[in-house]
Amino acid sequence: QVQLVESGGGLVQAGGSPRLSCVVSRSISVINPMSWYRQAPGNQRDLVATITRGGITNYADSVKGRFTMSRDIAKNTVHLQMNSLKPEDTAVYYCNMMTYSSIHYWGQGTQVTVSS
Repeated sequence: QVQLVESGGGLVQAGGSPRLSCVVSRSISVINPMSWYRQAPGNQRDLVATITRGGITNYADSVKGRFTMSRDIAKNTVHLQMNSLKPEDTAVYYCNMMTYSSIHYWGQGTQVTVSS
């Protein structure tokens, strides 16, 4: 059983810079792509950022230049540094890990609410 636990969300003013964290209950590996998704009320769950083999990151156009994803192998943790937050960034943010066999594991999500 693999568990992912997100933290770091909350009520943030526009322009704020919180950092989300995701702790995984097993060792993370470069063969396991990890991602952050977000879902606003009434919308689908959208991909925000991904980190893959070699530490290569990719970002949705809506967050490029503002968000940075990183991972700490020793602590089984990935982070999402969020800068210059906008009200449209309000969503539940989910951590995701994919295994070599394409099995996806999800965290419970952490709410980020951006006020203006």
